[in-house]
Amino acid sequence: MDGDVAPVNRICDLAERYGAMTYIDEVHSAGMYGRRGAGIAAREGALHRVDVVEATLAKAFGCLGGYIAASADVIDAVRSYAPGFIFTTALPPAVCAGATAAIRHLKASQWERDRHQDRAARVRAVLNTAGLPLMPTETHIVPLMVGDPEKCREASDLLLSGHGIYVQPINYPTVPRGAERLRITPTPYHDDALIDALAEALVDVWGRLGLPLRSRALAPE
Repeated sequence: MDGDVAPVNRICDLAERYGAMTYIDEVHSAGMYGRRGAGIAAREGALHRVDVVEATLAKAFGCLGGYIAASADVIDAVRSYAPGFIFTTALPPAVCAGATAAIRHLKASQWERDRHQDRAARVRAVLNTAGLPLMPTETHIVPLMVGDPEKCREASDLLLSGHGIYVQPINYPTVPRGAERLRITPTPYHDDALIDALAEALVDVWGRLGLPLRSRALAPE
């Protein structure tokens, strides 16, 4: 929810020291980070040190469903004992084919990952220039602090009803009380005009709700 990244190698060091298993959630990074899109653990050179990798076929891969990747013994244990797996209907063949095609493409193409980071950086820069309360983030997830659950939901509603923009409100218990925020996740296909429109809409909503803006930063030359 903060757009931060875990210290994967340091966690693996501790796990190896104390004989613990490691389990990483790559839902927000599979397809989007790493040289071939394998995620943050791959980017950090730690993928071989992680026992179980969880991710999704949605988000970067544009399909639905999810998966875990692990050793043959771990997968066999899950297959044998996890009721959620045993009693869940398999994905339709068309979805599996679409996911396979998306994975193959993102393993070979770097354009989407580079463009994604470029768009996220521009969103951060534009919102910062507008004086919006941008939370520090090193990923494509761009959180804006609201700090009030009712206003957080209302801000999301006003963006949708007044500007045709949907931004997900994040409230307790997903984040602590008082840390409510809007979570913006730009894509490679959000162009400059859309980003500028988002900033203008957010400034309008902030004013209508009486939320404070910082002193506006100087626009980069």
